[in-house]
Amino acid sequence: MASAARGPRGLVPLCALLALLGPARGTHIKKAEAAEPGEALRYLHAAELGEALRELAASAPPGLARLFSIGESVEGRPLWVLRLTAGMEAPRAGEEPGGPALPGRPQVKLVGNMHGDEPLARPLLLQLARELVRGWAGGDARIGRLLNTTDLYLLPSLNPDGFERAQEGDCGGAGGRENSRGRDLNRSFPDQFEASEPDLGPVPEVRALIAWMRRNKFLLSGNLHGGSVVASYPYDDSPTHKPTGVYSKSADDEVFKYLAKAYASHHPIMRTGKPNCPGEEGETFPEGITNGAQWYDVEGGMQDYNYVWADCFEITLELSCCKYPLTSELEQEWENNRESLLSFIEKVHIGVKGFVRDAVTKAGLENATIVVAGIAHNITAGKYGDYHRLLVPGTYNVTAVVMGYAPLTRENIEVKEGDATEVDFFLQPTVTAPAPSLTQLTSTPAPVSTIASTVVQAEAPSPTSLHQPVQPVDFRHHHFSDMEIFLRRYANEYPNITRLYSVGKSVELRELYVMEISDNPGIHEPGEPEFKYIGNMHGNEVVGRELLLNLIEYLCKNFGTDPEVTNLVRSTRIHIMPSMNPDGYEKAQEGDKGGTVGRNNSNNYDLNRNFPDQFFQVADPPQPETLAVMSWLKTYPFVLSANLHGGSLVVNYPYDDDEQGMAIYSKSPDDAVFQQLALSYSKENKKMYQGSPCKDMYPNEYFPHGITNGAQWYNVPGGMQDWNYINTNCFEVTIELGCVKYPNAEELPKYWEQNHRSLLQFMKQVHRGVWGFVLDATDGRGILNATISVAEINHPVTTYKDGDYWRLLVQGTYKITASARGYNPVTKTVAVDSEGAVQVNFTLKRTDAKVEEGKVPVLNTPDTSDPNEKEFETLIKDLSAENGVERLLLSSSGKVSPYRYRPYKDLSEFLRGLYLNYPHITNLSSLGQSVEFRQIWSLEISNKPNQSEPEEPKIRFVAGIHGNAPVGTELLLTLAEFLCMNYKKNAAVTKLIDRTRIVIVPSLNPDGREVAQERGCTSKIGQTNAHGRDLDTDFTSNYSRYSGTREPETKAIIENLILKHDFSLSVALDGGSLLVTYPYDKPTQTDENIPGGVIRGSEWHSHLGSMKVHKGVHGFVQDKSGKAISKATIVLNEGLRICTKEGGYFHVLLAPGLHNINAIADGYQQKHMQVLVRHDAPSSVFIVFDMENKIFGLPRELVVTVAGASMSALVLTACIIWCVCSIKSNRHKDGFHRLRQHHDDYEDEIRMMSTGSKKSLLSHEFQDETDTEEETLYSSKH
Repeated sequence: MASAARGPRGLVPLCALLALLGPARGTHIKKAEAAEPGEALRYLHAAELGEALRELAASAPPGLARLFSIGESVEGRPLWVLRLTAGMEAPRAGEEPGGPALPGRPQVKLVGNMHGDEPLARPLLLQLARELVRGWAGGDARIGRLLNTTDLYLLPSLNPDGFERAQEGDCGGAGGRENSRGRDLNRSFPDQFEASEPDLGPVPEVRALIAWMRRNKFLLSGNLHGGSVVASYPYDDSPTHKPTGVYSKSADDEVFKYLAKAYASHHPIMRTGKPNCPGEEGETFPEGITNGAQWYDVEGGMQDYNYVWADCFEITLELSCCKYPLTSELEQEWENNRESLLSFIEKVHIGVKGFVRDAVTKAGLENATIVVAGIAHNITAGKYGDYHRLLVPGTYNVTAVVMGYAPLTRENIEVKEGDATEVDFFLQPTVTAPAPSLTQLTSTPAPVSTIASTVVQAEAPSPTSLHQPVQPVDFRHHHFSDMEIFLRRYANEYPNITRLYSVGKSVELRELYVMEISDNPGIHEPGEPEFKYIGNMHGNEVVGRELLLNLIEYLCKNFGTDPEVTNLVRSTRIHIMPSMNPDGYEKAQEGDKGGTVGRNNSNNYDLNRNFPDQFFQVADPPQPETLAVMSWLKTYPFVLSANLHGGSLVVNYPYDDDEQGMAIYSKSPDDAVFQQLALSYSKENKKMYQGSPCKDMYPNEYFPHGITNGAQWYNVPGGMQDWNYINTNCFEVTIELGCVKYPNAEELPKYWEQNHRSLLQFMKQVHRGVWGFVLDATDGRGILNATISVAEINHPVTTYKDGDYWRLLVQGTYKITASARGYNPVTKTVAVDSEGAVQVNFTLKRTDAKVEEGKVPVLNTPDTSDPNEKEFETLIKDLSAENGVERLLLSSSGKVSPYRYRPYKDLSEFLRGLYLNYPHITNLSSLGQSVEFRQIWSLEISNKPNQSEPEEPKIRFVAGIHGNAPVGTELLLTLAEFLCMNYKKNAAVTKLIDRTRIVIVPSLNPDGREVAQERGCTSKIGQTNAHGRDLDTDFTSNYSRYSGTREPETKAIIENLILKHDFSLSVALDGGSLLVTYPYDKPTQTDENIPGGVIRGSEWHSHLGSMKVHKGVHGFVQDKSGKAISKATIVLNEGLRICTKEGGYFHVLLAPGLHNINAIADGYQQKHMQVLVRHDAPSSVFIVFDMENKIFGLPRELVVTVAGASMSALVLTACIIWCVCSIKSNRHKDGFHRLRQHHDDYEDEIRMMSTGSKKSLLSHEFQDETDTEEETLYSSKH
């Protein structure tokens, strides 16, 4: 298998370009054209490649070629694209880069060098461009036909930065694969099977490509890689993310296989299906093609993104076994791939094509939806109503759908081999809207009978406004497939302000779609608040679902023309989930006034009673919809939200229940804020504001001003709005939109008219109160998870990853405090007015940062010119950031999860298998034997497992101390496999293994494990070893001294692991609860409420967080001559002691903040300094002992003490002599005796002080870290 590839330096010298455009060379491209002098293929660096492309574009016949850049790499290199098609007009000012699309001409793109160390596509695509230009100029019939009918785009290098780091001849990929921020571009795209969005910040190359795709309607694409010889097609991953062997079939599986075969069948090696790549000689691909996920699972890949999100059919082409072939091999590689490239491009013309037009005006209908019966993947028409649908030969029924038009189906369309069958559609309009604009029509399909043609006139934003925003023109109920098409249509039509994603799936596997609307979709902009609407939580309460679809249409159509909408979208990141319960909706029935059919999900649980509750234990198991939403809310920094329901007409605010479970007012700390939020909605809805909504159904129900406290209305334990407020920074209210839960479709316009101003006004409330940033005074960077507290309001909020925060408040004056661990808090008095939000920034100084200047050196991480060090520090910072570990997992080449418990024999075989398959990074050894003579295995993972590298930190993971708690064992085995699988494939894992020694002991008690029983959650069987001893009580603790014979398991791990004294971090995994404990034997229960207490297979991911061992302080100790000092004592904060390793290295984990360091070594003067530790990066300390700690060959402390005592003796002697000389009477003698008596006392005091001084100087040499304060005090007295 290629090493996680799905991913070339330049070509012909510039002096040969003019020759390419010379005399005609015949009517076809020769298969083996002799190269002219200087034309030999070679790799070109970035500047050379750009110049070659410019020269080619300038030398091509007029209207044939255009060169442009779609963006820049991390290091600022252009991402060049060469467009080739006949008949292009000259560039015009203000048009899109590359120029406008040509009607009816399908767009094809070929993308190369996505992985920087797989650069073969660079020379191949440049050579392809030259041959196409040459063929056109020479009158070649095939090339003429191709460029007259095809719009071709060639992108030779998507990762030019990585290419510059790669090395020619490197076949296995030793460097340059990732971009300059260490990101694998082919693991960085949104993925259909993952709820969380990828972080596109570190991948400007991916952002540029996505934006370019959104501006165009590419139909066919090839992604050119290296590392094997095969054509791979979607899907690249599966819902299970099993590392290999899962055929993940797309709706267009037959089309993709056809396209892959078109390439493979013309490649002399690929078509054999046996690439015989070194190390993978047995790997075969029938017909030279493979399903991506069946080969190996790739999350976040580009080819799946093309198909799922952009309607572009892309396959991945592995072109050679060697990732970076030698220059001497390029001519042969060109011959191998030349015909395949041409044949693949020509396949863009298969299937059906034509135009979708208005039957009355004959105008093209943009974004018409093209539906092929039996294939669950629709496409949309282009700007002029032109469409092209790739299909393999066969007979099809094809339907064209546009909102406001009667759908039209053409049956029994025959598709033959070769050029596409032309089929035009002329649709009859069914809805006449005022001031019709065909470009604003939507493509949502629906039976004509369900469309209501009522036109709604909206309230003006203000009495004096002359602008009238575009309103929705038709209203109907959208079933799931209908809603899905609607959402995809708007995501496709308005790509610059929308992003459609899913947060998970329902019980029946329907997507829980969310439409993001923002001026920068997919990106959290620091300082910009995030807002959400959720509808249809109860499946039979449907008004919210339809209003949110109307709102999406309204925001999209009015952005850029309506000031209110434009300002809202530009200042807010809006997330809209139309349906949280799509399964229930499909069961509900139109006309239902107050029923319950469809209310619950498919497991028959009420989702609004399914969230963890602050007052009561929720007995129902957590549902997939609930878990998906909870995970979603933990992913985004939502500030404000509304949950749209039906059955009454009121805005309901927290709390929804109380401790007694009674219908009484349950006041939250932010009661005033919630009342203001609720009123902002109800005031815009006249009927709601009146307070007596459903007189026919509930004649006695009255809500003053249309709002109510939730618990005062009725008690709702397990509700979503309270969980939002208590567990996140988000303020949520519940809005009941009408007395009828499922009104008839003809009533929907009325609901929009009543609520659309309320929906907009409520969104604006996200900009009330205070907002700002919490910054580190040292470097000005934002502080993640800092706390913002408001005096007298017991509800703090926390900052997001850039240090930005938002705190909703009503008008008033407040004392606001910002605090963070390791920093001194800052309090400010802030006046909040009734309009807008006040920006309040906080700059926090680190705790103990006020060190008197010049007294103690403060050390921090020094600047380094070593790019590898910089790159590694960046990696650690990325892992330390929020969701850093999750992003690591998203970028990994294989997703592994524990799926069964392994008995001892299987565990041993598994560890041996890892050692045999990954001998270059693993070392398997036995620490000893158990009572019943089973081996206690230890697996070391390192880039040099058999060599000593004292400068590297070591971390150990131990599990299975209790045989009846084997979850930790399986997690560690999975962790080991994950690390091994991703070494040299995932940049983060590779660097961690290269810089860390990881020791895994998966089972300390194998005897107990053998007798333990699965599902024995409370059973004691297997807890102890074969002697019946609990091994967790067999270690010497800090509070007791052990006596007696130690168990063999304990003895083995103490003698062969613990006493080696070179581990920086140790993690022990046990079972029986969900908590984290820390020394000394004092467990602390976490506050997080884990829904249901269920441990899932994917839980092992959290343990990768311990790989952040590269934090705290690492350092090196030497003397002035440069000699490394081993076994020096490093005392931290006058407590923790560590010793330097061989070579003078040390490493210790420390919390962020200032720390005191004392370095002590025999024969040297003690060194004292301070070090500043960051929260996201390690600090380096370089300690040089200035001088030997000896005088006249004796310890400095002893010499200084003796000298001090001698000086005291001299002074006393002088006093005595003076006194003797002064004796003149008995009275004087008596005085002398008294003086001598006092002197004796004084001398005793001097002796005690001298002894005490010595002890104070050396006591820290002898004081064990486990000594109590009482023990230290006792030794001082004696």
